Amino acid sequence: MSRIGRNPITVPAGVTVTVDNENVVTVKGPLGALTEQFSKRMTIAQDNGVITVTRPSDENSDRALHGLTRTLINNMVEGVTKGYSKKLEIVGVGYRTEKQGKKLVLNLGYSHQIFFEEENGITFEVPDNTTIIVKGINKQAVGQIAAQIREKRPPEPYLGKGIKYEGEKIRRKSGKTGK
Repeated sequence: MSRIGRNPITVPAGVTVTVDNENVVTVKGPLGALTEQFSKRMTIAQDNGVITVTRPSDENSDRALHGLTRTLINNMVEGVTKGYSKKLEIVGVGYRTEKQGKKLVLNLGYSHQIFFEEENGITFEVPDNTTIIVKGINKQAVGQIAAQIREKRPPEPYLGKGIKYEGEKIRRKSGKTGK
């Protein structure tokens, strides 16, 4: 049996989880609500604040879905209680960011500014002009938006300029060698 899939999920106080007969799971908590449809092959059961996921057989596809389903439900429960965030750092002379209302404005050395709108429960925080914090309750959406922001100016290996995740190590290359 899957080591991840067989772990039960404990539902904290203040969070309600409803499981439909079509395997539609709705999780409501203090930060919001998330709804997701899972494979009908998995059996999702809820008893006394504990959610368990079981699989019908030991086929490879069922084994893969077992752990995935359990992890996605756990991410939903954690998202509505604590939320998720990704911190991005901007490195480079003249590279900066600011927040204008619900828009994130990036100046990254291009001839134009780049804008990102807050949408789908994703919010931006800009503590200083070289740091961006992307927050939300959906782990996948937070990671996707953070990746799209990083994609606008990925860090380059020679000078290390660009947008990088907090704690990300950039493998540096040496420049040209002289005679």
